[in-house]
Amino acid sequence: MNKILMATAISKMFLSEQMKSSLGEDGAVEPLVEMFKSGNHEAKHSVLAALRNLSSSLQNAEILINCGITGSLLQLLCSVTSVLMTLREPAAAILSNIAESDRILLHRDAAPQMLSLLNLSCPVIQLHLLRALNSICGHTNAKRARAKIRQNGGVQLLLPFLREKNVGIKVAALNLMFHLSKDASQELAEQIRETHLDILVKIIASPTPGIAEKAAAVGVLSNLPVSDKNITKFLTQANLLPVLISLLEANISASPSPQKMWLLEGIASVLTRFTVPWDKKLQSLAVGHGVLPWLVKLLSEGSVKAKSKSATSLAQLSQNSVALRKAKSPRWLCVPPSAESYCIVHDYQCTIKSTFCLVKAGAVNPLVKILEGEEREADGAVLEALATLVQDEIWENGSRAIEKASGVHALLRVAEAGELTSQDKAIWILERIFRLEEHREQYGGIAQALLIDLAQKGDPVLKPMIGRILAHLQLLQTQSSYF
Repeated sequence: MNKILMATAISKMFLSEQMKSSLGEDGAVEPLVEMFKSGNHEAKHSVLAALRNLSSSLQNAEILINCGITGSLLQLLCSVTSVLMTLREPAAAILSNIAESDRILLHRDAAPQMLSLLNLSCPVIQLHLLRALNSICGHTNAKRARAKIRQNGGVQLLLPFLREKNVGIKVAALNLMFHLSKDASQELAEQIRETHLDILVKIIASPTPGIAEKAAAVGVLSNLPVSDKNITKFLTQANLLPVLISLLEANISASPSPQKMWLLEGIASVLTRFTVPWDKKLQSLAVGHGVLPWLVKLLSEGSVKAKSKSATSLAQLSQNSVALRKAKSPRWLCVPPSAESYCIVHDYQCTIKSTFCLVKAGAVNPLVKILEGEEREADGAVLEALATLVQDEIWENGSRAIEKASGVHALLRVAEAGELTSQDKAIWILERIFRLEEHREQYGGIAQALLIDLAQKGDPVLKPMIGRILAHLQLLQTQSSYF
């Protein structure tokens, strides 16, 4: 009885995170778990209440998992004994807390068991289970856990929750769909129907849902394969594009929050669907709705993931700038073209709407600025965008535009410290820049030591292109074995 009274006292205390951790360090968790496993109904009830209070500490969550409580809690949730029914809600709440520790992944059957309980539980327990599953699937090393949930019909089981009236449950279900489809976009596309897409679009377009619900719905759409033309056609006809741009406009400069950041990342990701290079008509529609200036703004104000996706869209649009210049080139002009609209890179009267020009959109400087930053996640997408400015027909003028934006130093930085694919693309762009005498004279001195070091110590795949640059700098003969 004294133990029950002590457990009840702990359950009713207001404890800071530090106090919870201290209790765990002092050995309070283990005897409570033992009481739960061997005690009577009254003991179990008081212990669960105490552990619910203590388990929100990540340190205590790990102690609980190590004590083997996960299986006992799941067993309790599976019980249909009436006397134990009152214990199910606190047990589910503790599972939700301890799932925030990635040690839960050691219990490989935990997630499928929680999934199987979803439709057999009351709304309060459903919400705890969905939160637990979200935590499990959100861990960085949870790929196998996500696959197991999908194999057990996770996506199909979650789709009915799109019509759920309880907003908390609906958002949690959408979040879980987002996590499950991270590495299985095609599988999601095969299971999702137009009725589901319609619900998602209505959530995003309606003024009623909050940021969390909209962000979750956009997140699910962002994981659908961009190559699926039927999905693109449906979303285009549903007028999703102007809705996304309005959401961008309303949230990009608003006070930041994790939910707004996730919303902007999702929007930036979905917009890559509407800027695919193989559909100029769709690109024109997106640009006509004013997408380009917002993509450029995201380069400066978004998270690194939003910046990366925005750069991908800009790269896709810019891939067609040269072709659009040719298609729109007039044979004669009644009025001389204005100097303001003339583009030095494309040697044409560019506008954002006519040629999707990165120079006229003011994208070059913010793209280079990302390469100058500390975060490397967006480098690949940014380099793809800059590479469109040095295509074969325009490389000379494009090289000057990148140099003018202080791009040479930024490219050298990526060549030195970026990931291999980014290094390779940065060196490819640098080779074109160093074809010009003016750039060799200005930057050759600072580039040669880095390039020689990279050629000697870097990945062998970089060696041939580095050799070309060194040849431009007259540090290597063109017939060298570097090529």
